[in-house]
Amino acid sequence: MTDAGRKLRELSFLHEFAKLLTTARNWDELMRIVVDRTTTALDVEVCSVYLMERDASRLRLSATNGLDRDQIGRVTLGLGEGLTGRAAELGTPVASPDVRVDPRFKWVPGFDESQFTSMLSVPLPWNDSIIGVLNVQTIETRTFSPEEVEFLVTIGALLGGVVEKGRLQAEAEEQLETLTALDDARAELLAVVTHELRTPLAVVRAYVDLLADAAVDAAGGAAKPDPKVVEDWRDQAVGQVTRLDRLVDSILASVRGDGLAAGLSRLPFDIARAVNDTIGEMSPLLREHPLRRTGNWEPLMGLGDDARFRQVLEHLLENEVKYSPTGGAVSVGVWREGDEIQVYVTDDGPGIPEPEWESVFEAYVRTANRQRGSGIGLYAARRLMRAMGGRVWLESNGYGGSRFMVAVPKMSDTIDTVSGPEAGVMSESGSES
Repeated sequence: MTDAGRKLRELSFLHEFAKLLTTARNWDELMRIVVDRTTTALDVEVCSVYLMERDASRLRLSATNGLDRDQIGRVTLGLGEGLTGRAAELGTPVASPDVRVDPRFKWVPGFDESQFTSMLSVPLPWNDSIIGVLNVQTIETRTFSPEEVEFLVTIGALLGGVVEKGRLQAEAEEQLETLTALDDARAELLAVVTHELRTPLAVVRAYVDLLADAAVDAAGGAAKPDPKVVEDWRDQAVGQVTRLDRLVDSILASVRGDGLAAGLSRLPFDIARAVNDTIGEMSPLLREHPLRRTGNWEPLMGLGDDARFRQVLEHLLENEVKYSPTGGAVSVGVWREGDEIQVYVTDDGPGIPEPEWESVFEAYVRTANRQRGSGIGLYAARRLMRAMGGRVWLESNGYGGSRFMVAVPKMSDTIDTVSGPEAGVMSESGSES
């Protein structure tokens, strides 16, 4: 081929190459076009692109079409290290007819392959700086001609600006995606934690109602309520207000991006005691609903976060009270099942239809017959249980309704005398019902 013919072919290639580069839809496609088209243009077996890291200390593999692609993003070379590092440091092409005997070549175990012999590296310039290096390699020993070196230098000059702008765009898109995800996460967490304020507020209101009723009865001539009972009501209300203060701190933590499970622990705690205590704290809300107990209420040690576990139970108990028929009972059971301590909560209502058992744990989802509330409580409960290594789900209660199940990994190997939900139903007084 004449020199004029070669120049015409190269110009035609560069024109087509430039058009392809401008139509790349994303960073990966841009890199694929670069290595594939350069391989064809130079009639070589391998083309690789190394880009300078932002601190300009090392070059990192960004694309290759003939070596292990799993190494993209992992292989790095320092300035002056190997033929690639020399091309970046000197800002000029560096060639080797046989890298196997060239002391300048840096062999990268697990990436470089011995079948490739000849190599040519040219810098990628952009605005008086070197932003990367373009390499080509061959299997057959080859001395690159001055024309081939010049042609690859021209390709490198064309690629420098395109690649750098593509990288800047990819980085900007990644940052935007990260910021968007962070903003969504903060909004979600804020909604979840804010929802948790509703339960203690409802308990405080119930205690205030009790105190008000007691005051009205006393004013009407009825017997004064037991001072110890009134004091207990006051202490419970104050305790819930204190909890509200802690929840405000949780809201602030979520706004800072600490997350729903910030500070969550996985330590041994007594599941039965946690359930009993939670029932006691929720007693004002439960006072219009008879409570039935099932299972083993001896100490049952589980592994998780005691406080967060109680929050989940509060969500479920409040949910049952909210949707239980007037005067309908609420049932709670606790027992050991395999490697878990399991708890269930149910009521005498129709429950949640089976096709919706999973969807109710999604954010802002409410079933057709459960329209009250924000649709965030069950979502929060599942997030909390997963974070502590437990789980929460819905299943049939055997009486035409559904029940919420909560499971925590068990901690002790104590043999329980009662196992399973059909071990007997106990009333609040402890007698069989």
